[in-house]
Amino acid sequence: MAKSNALPKSKAEGPFGVAGPAAASATDLDQVIHPRMRLGIVSALAVTESLTFNDLKKLLNTTDGNISVHARKLEEAHYIACTKSFDGRIPKTEYRITPAGRRALERYLNHMEALIQATRER
Repeated sequence: MAKSNALPKSKAEGPFGVAGPAAASATDLDQVIHPRMRLGIVSALAVTESLTFNDLKKLLNTTDGNISVHARKLEEAHYIACTKSFDGRIPKTEYRITPAGRRALERYLNHMEALIQATRER
């Protein structure tokens, strides 16, 4: 008999046929952090005290506009904080992860670990 692509067999199963906590994880990933560039920003800031705009741009190999848009979304969610200053006459933008951002990253990583574990157990 062919395997069906129908809806999950029980209400406890998530969209990937995974039951329990991993089912919720599959649909509840933090969409603020989930995009690759935002995950890169938060991850980089989680392992260092702070990074400048140019540091992030180089580290993530992206454009000014890309960093700006994604950093702003993270700021709006209060996951990172931005400090603007001058180094002589040169503007300097520096980012730090906030306690809320660190907690959000930890939750996100726990969700991903649950999904990985559930997939390996299948």
